[in-house]
Amino acid sequence: MTTFSTNGSSHIANGDKPNLGKVVLAYSGGLDTSTIIPWLKENYTCEVIAYAADVGQPDDLSGIEDKAITTGASKAHVLDLKEEFIRDYVFPTMRAGAIYERKYLLGTSMARPLIAKKQVEIAQLEGAGAVAHGCTGKGNDQVRFELTFMSLAPELKIIAPWRQWHIESREDAIDYCFAHGVEIEATKNKIYSVDGNLWHMSHEGGLIEDPWEEPPAESYTLTVAPEDAPDEAEYVTISFEQGWPVAIDGQALGPVELVEQLNELGGKHGVGRINMLENRLVGMKSRGVYETPGGTVLVTAHRELEQLTLDKQTMRLKDQLAQTYADLVYNGQWFTPAKDALDAFVDKSQEVVTGDVRLKLYKGSCDAVGMKSPYSLYQENLATFGADDVYHQADAEGFIRLFGLGQKVANQRARAVGLAGTEAIR
Repeated sequence: MTTFSTNGSSHIANGDKPNLGKVVLAYSGGLDTSTIIPWLKENYTCEVIAYAADVGQPDDLSGIEDKAITTGASKAHVLDLKEEFIRDYVFPTMRAGAIYERKYLLGTSMARPLIAKKQVEIAQLEGAGAVAHGCTGKGNDQVRFELTFMSLAPELKIIAPWRQWHIESREDAIDYCFAHGVEIEATKNKIYSVDGNLWHMSHEGGLIEDPWEEPPAESYTLTVAPEDAPDEAEYVTISFEQGWPVAIDGQALGPVELVEQLNELGGKHGVGRINMLENRLVGMKSRGVYETPGGTVLVTAHRELEQLTLDKQTMRLKDQLAQTYADLVYNGQWFTPAKDALDAFVDKSQEVVTGDVRLKLYKGSCDAVGMKSPYSLYQENLATFGADDVYHQADAEGFIRLFGLGQKVANQRARAVGLAGTEAIR
């Protein structure tokens, strides 16, 4: 962690304003949070402490502390959270098989509880009585931040400017920043909302909001268009130990390096692009463009290794619980007893998910073409169509009779009493 500060307090108390004392703002340097610093100082008697989290977003954070202080903050904390993000948030969610509404690999959803948790720690370190965030009143992130605050430090006052101020749009925010001399990169001609981290990149707003329109080319920044990807397929082998990815092509890698390499490889082949209409927690549908190249490779490999190593009942139950897990993460319920219980189930299920998966990447596709594990449940002598001494085919006759007995009796009754709706009497 690096910390930068100005000399002394940044604000002289004004009795006409509510006194917040110190407030820690989750600060990205973008449009919304750049607007919030002067707004807080206009509307409250407070010292604003900016806090920026590095979760691998593409933004250059090298000057973010100076920008925060220039904009009116008294101090800026910058934390490198990439390792913790991948190790403690991304990989556990991947092991759970959690995917929201069939497509979304939860890139933004997983980052928010970590960012908010560290914001609480900064507030406690600084003796602050309030925390603030730049989430809009229409989005999911406000819930994710505030549920974390409520779980970890319910005594903190929460300031959510988008639910309080007169600013109603990003265009209004741009005008506010210009009026207060705050330098920003957003323009009214390119008004996309962008969120990125080491796991994914998302784009919303502008033309993307029309579900009939194809997302423009500039909506994608991590991946090439599949039609522009190499004409030759590329193969990669991912190794897992108890569900944790540990190596690429036999080379052991840490979590950050592993994801970075797979992002580059997947992006090169146009893997991991989706655009979707999702059901937001707050009740509306929204359209977003997501890129998760490395994550798509890992999720595909992990799923296929489970096919090899998990028994049928465990795999079916895990698939059912994965949707619940995805909902908890999407809804900001990371720090809950329910998620703790699910994590315990996932940990048990992953004890045998060790092995290697070979994948083929080609023009936007990612397919598992080979897998092996010391815990494999696949036995070729059972599955073969050739002669074998293990499986006696005549045994199937009795199995089928018993398996179909209930169905047989139900249809006999239907014919006897004239019930409609069965194939036997039509």
